[in-house]
Amino acid sequence: MTDEEFLALPYRPNAGLMLLNSAGKVFVGKRIDTDGEAWQMPQGGIDKGEDAKAAALRELEEETGIPARLVDIISVTDDWIKYDFPRELAAKLWVRRSGEPRYRGQKQRWFLMRFTGQESDVNIATAHPEFSEWKWMDPADLPDFIVPFKREIYRQVLEEFSGWI
Repeated sequence: MTDEEFLALPYRPNAGLMLLNSAGKVFVGKRIDTDGEAWQMPQGGIDKGEDAKAAALRELEEETGIPARLVDIISVTDDWIKYDFPRELAAKLWVRRSGEPRYRGQKQRWFLMRFTGQESDVNIATAHPEFSEWKWMDPADLPDFIVPFKREIYRQVLEEFSGWI
């Protein structure tokens, strides 16, 4: 696939979640499918016919075990925030039968949520776990712990939600 063909691919619709606890720390999980220190906030694809808010609340429960009733949505990004996958990753994720990638990256609608539950309400041992461990992290530290190709997205999310965190 040429660079021009790759850049012509669409972005996969996705919902991202910045979940804050009462101390203003952000939930992050260590990816189960990656070696090293690959931490991230919960996120996931928006299914066909699903709106971004419904997807965000579904992903919240699927990845953290936290039901929607234990969060308050504080804010949502004004627009989609896009990022490109590294070419080698795009060739492994969401691939057509031909072996060609279906997406060049993701466009994300981010939701800032306040967690109103207890630590015991978090359960990453879900039906299809994505995280091997989790913790609360200072928002300013997020970009330093995220895979490099997502760092700019996290900086944009932090900037957009800066009035609330």
